[in-house]
Amino acid sequence: MARIKAHELRGKSKQELLAQLKDLKAELAALRVAKVTGGAPNKLSKIKVVRKSIARVLTVYRANLRTALKSKIDEDGKNKKGKSLLPLDLRTKKTRAIRRALTKEQQSKLLVKEAKRAQAFPSRKYALKA
Repeated sequence: MARIKAHELRGKSKQELLAQLKDLKAELAALRVAKVTGGAPNKLSKIKVVRKSIARVLTVYRANLRTALKSKIDEDGKNKKGKSLLPLDLRTKKTRAIRRALTKEQQSKLLVKEAKRAQAFPSRKYALKA
């Protein structure tokens, strides 16, 4: 089997991708049997190509699933049922620290005690000579 190109896979349907994946896995199993039984060197070198092909098929399949899910989501980040929570793999990645950081509104809020103290003892303003 020749190397599979990802751009060729993108045009295929879900069933075609799954059928090709099944064929590739069967071929890989046969090659592994040939390896154990002492097959020809050209067969053994083919294992890597088949493994990479399986990875390409799975990658394109997963990408198609994600684009289908993203098309079901509104611009405001809600799914069609009106729920705001998205699946984890569709959320923006960013970094862990950024995802857990406080929002600007949360940062600017004061505790009740702090607000009372700030009102009772405002910072002093001094007139400076120019």
